[in-house]
Amino acid sequence: MDNEPPLIPAGHEPVFFTDLDGTLLDHETYDWSPAEPALERLRQHNIPLILASSKTAAEIAPLRVALGFSHCPAIVENGSGVLAPDEGRPNANRTYYRLISELNALPVDLRAHFRGFADLSVDEIRKVTGLSEAEADLARMRDFSEPGNWRGNETEMQEFLSLLAQRGISNRMGGRFLTLSFGADKANRLVEIMTGMRAHSAKPREAIALGDAPNDIGMLEVADYGIIIINPAHAALPHLKGEDTGRIWRAQAAGTSPFRKSPPIFPMTAKRVRHSKS
Repeated sequence: MDNEPPLIPAGHEPVFFTDLDGTLLDHETYDWSPAEPALERLRQHNIPLILASSKTAAEIAPLRVALGFSHCPAIVENGSGVLAPDEGRPNANRTYYRLISELNALPVDLRAHFRGFADLSVDEIRKVTGLSEAEADLARMRDFSEPGNWRGNETEMQEFLSLLAQRGISNRMGGRFLTLSFGADKANRLVEIMTGMRAHSAKPREAIALGDAPNDIGMLEVADYGIIIINPAHAALPHLKGEDTGRIWRAQAAGTSPFRKSPPIFPMTAKRVRHSKS
């Protein structure tokens, strides 16, 4: 790979927001090494990479350090919270305890159909996620939200979600789990972070979002530009309005390939951005 700066419109500074599982990380192995050339180029040019995931702050903090972007904020637990730059874990788990209390107050028959991380041992979380024991322990250290699997039928699920909504609890379906929280999502956090960055930047900032799952749709739509990643582990995302204008487009290969093959994202991004901005 050459050392030329990324091809973006003159005077504009990109900010990348990326989902993890199935986007930056391999869906099955959680490996991010194929993306290292792209990550190195981002680091070389001081381009922010903001991780946006259903993962906890306890999980994301060490990963963010390993990737070399601990100086950037991170969106955690599907947007239920934000991990500040260089922060290890927020002191916010009272929100989580309140969420579980509201969940447990539902009718017993409905509650029994939802099996969340609070209901699982570390070993059970390891089995359903493929994480190591240490990683599963971090995944269980929740602050803002509760992921889980629904085991009832569709009618029961709608009743379950309706009762939760009456208690101020929203839901997001990700690539693996149904996640419950008191609101805010990746899209809300992207807007919040970009507002702060633009207020402190003399140059225009462009948000470029990458994601593969239904819980990424909002983020893809509110970003200036979005890249839909193919993930064979689940159904393709529906057609999004931004695809009609070229503001959102679909990668041609699964997983981390867009980081690896478009050396590493910038030429593809630059071409689309220039056409869209003209």
